[in-house]
Amino acid sequence: LLKDMDKVEETSKDIIKFTAEKLSVDDVSQLVTSPLCGAISLFVGTTRNNFEGKKVISLEYEAYLPMAENEIRKICSDIRQKWPVKHIAVFHRLGLVPVSEASIIIAVSSAHRAASLEAVTYAIDTLKARVPIWKKELYEESSSSWKRNKECFWATNS
Repeated sequence: LLKDMDKVEETSKDIIKFTAEKLSVDDVSQLVTSPLCGAISLFVGTTRNNFEGKKVISLEYEAYLPMAENEIRKICSDIRQKWPVKHIAVFHRLGLVPVSEASIIIAVSSAHRAASLEAVTYAIDTLKARVPIWKKELYEESSSSWKRNKECFWATNS
């Protein structure tokens, strides 16, 4: 039976999720694990406690979900054309994300490390440039400010 299991070709998966729940690196990593792969690369973006000298308490994320999911699917498709990867998972948190918690986890599995490492870098860079997700920083002194990604294609160079 085990010999037959080795012959089963595993279908590649793209797993995309937006959630208000706390993200788990272990759970996302498990989703891309495959016996065919010797590498899993992860990018975990977390809330830091400062921005330009202000103390940040938390971040708040909003997304235009239909377009955001569609853009991430395109990014997964781009990755598959560029690198021989197996599974891709992109989880993004919405709503309030306290300091030190993950706002995004991207995981990619591949037979060898170069493909998964390059794919994860491409995924986060491209996501920040193309995906309609907005971030609001909440500061200790009770002010807040919406941020745009400097990488966005719709950002002007003013």
